[in-house]
Amino acid sequence: MGRADERLRPYAADGLRLAAVMVAYYVAAKVGLQQQLVRGQVTPFWPPTGIALVALMFWGPRMWPGIALGAFLVNVSLGPGIVPVLAITAGNTLAPVCAYLLLRRAGFRPALDRLQDALALVFLGALGGMLISATVGTGVLLASGAVSAHEFWPTWSVWWTGDAMGILIIAPFLLAARTARWPRGVPVLRWAEAVALLGGTAAVTAVATNASFNLLFLVVPFLIWAAFRFQLIGAAPCALIASVIAIYAGAVESGPFSGQDLLAMMIILQAFNGTVALTALLLSAAVTERNHTLKEIEKVCDHLREALTRLALEEKFDGAPGAWPPYPKGHDHRRQHRP
Repeated sequence: MGRADERLRPYAADGLRLAAVMVAYYVAAKVGLQQQLVRGQVTPFWPPTGIALVALMFWGPRMWPGIALGAFLVNVSLGPGIVPVLAITAGNTLAPVCAYLLLRRAGFRPALDRLQDALALVFLGALGGMLISATVGTGVLLASGAVSAHEFWPTWSVWWTGDAMGILIIAPFLLAARTARWPRGVPVLRWAEAVALLGGTAAVTAVATNASFNLLFLVVPFLIWAAFRFQLIGAAPCALIASVIAIYAGAVESGPFSGQDLLAMMIILQAFNGTVALTALLLSAAVTERNHTLKEIEKVCDHLREALTRLALEEKFDGAPGAWPPYPKGHDHRRQHRP
């Protein structure tokens, strides 16, 4: 009986993970659909793509059934029919799987501590991989008559950028949260700086998205501050906060989004979201890589200093006439007699 339990334990663990992925995908999709712009199911921010990609990074390609089930449960209630829903589900599943495979092929490291990892996540994971879900999904809506021909490209652009933003905003946040550890011995001023950074990002974004003129650029200094001082663990939450507030403002058409048609609103919104995500991701990765390089240089300098010190001592004792080298540690020099 015990051996049977041991054999079943890995399958039970995978089953729990699949269920967790399915539930997380479904809940995140429901949150994303609160800001839908096209036909009640196309949104400028689709968090499930980020969740799906991170789940594949953590537990491998065998998590695809959980992604597929979550996508099916979300889309089956939206229509337009069982066959189109299955096709959209296939596209929503295939996109993160292909993005994961592309990132693995490129040698991606989830720590995001190299600039090349950040660039791979942007171009292979987000912009490249999400072409599949956007093209399949929009094509299915067109074929089923849910959208007209002249609505194809606006719908496709919202779908693609929404899926890409899910990767660029959610994936770095989850990857940073996975490696985060509760800091010990951190000064109070450091905590105060972190709170001020998060609160300032939220406040400035709220003001910028409700002003009658464009002040969205005021958010960028906070992202730079977060990246330099806290790297990804600080930049990722700030990017998430700014993007969520901006997406809500776009959905209610406030501030710079007021009076804009769908295409213009998407250009403004996704230009802002893209700037926020890229600034946070690329700058934090560059700063982290620089810090690691400085630490390696310091280690090399320490080793070189120790080697030079030993070499100088050896030359000193070898070159001095009648000089004796220092006794080894633990050696009793009282028993040693000079000739």
